[in-house]
Amino acid sequence: MLLRAFAVALVAMCPLLASQTPPQLGKPAPRLGQPAPDFTLTDSAGSPVKLSAYKGKVVLLDFWATWCGGCKVEIPWYVEFQNKYRNNGLAAIGVSMDDDGWKSVKPFLEEHKLNYAVVIGNQDLASRYGGLPSLPMTLLIGRDGKIAESHAGMVDKDAFEKKIKALLQESPLK
Repeated sequence: MLLRAFAVALVAMCPLLASQTPPQLGKPAPRLGQPAPDFTLTDSAGSPVKLSAYKGKVVLLDFWATWCGGCKVEIPWYVEFQNKYRNNGLAAIGVSMDDDGWKSVKPFLEEHKLNYAVVIGNQDLASRYGGLPSLPMTLLIGRDGKIAESHAGMVDKDAFEKKIKALLQESPLK
């Protein structure tokens, strides 16, 4: 009975789990220190965003959705981090996991004025990142292209900013 209650609560808390197909088996989430799975997706202007093109920068990779309350809390923090640390080598990329894609995301972007690239994710990308057990899910990728931090759920803003600053202190790749 307790297990059933837990499962019902989990589905109720995470519409992403209830509305999308489960991640493919055999594709475990990348671990800290492993290269971040590359992708190329288009932004709202139709321009390609390729993760590997950001090598040499610290990348804040945020998986989010317009319906996600925690995501809406974090996004202004990421806008702030992008403003503060862009010139030091930070690049934020938002990956929306909204089922209806740009239909929901474009109005959200018009209202919230994000200052970083936003793309629409898909099930293949989600599976390469471990199926995204919850949203938000945010990763920090070091200048070397390897995952330095992975956090499911809302981050602690101050602790996350300290991690960003530490990664930015590392020498840029030559």
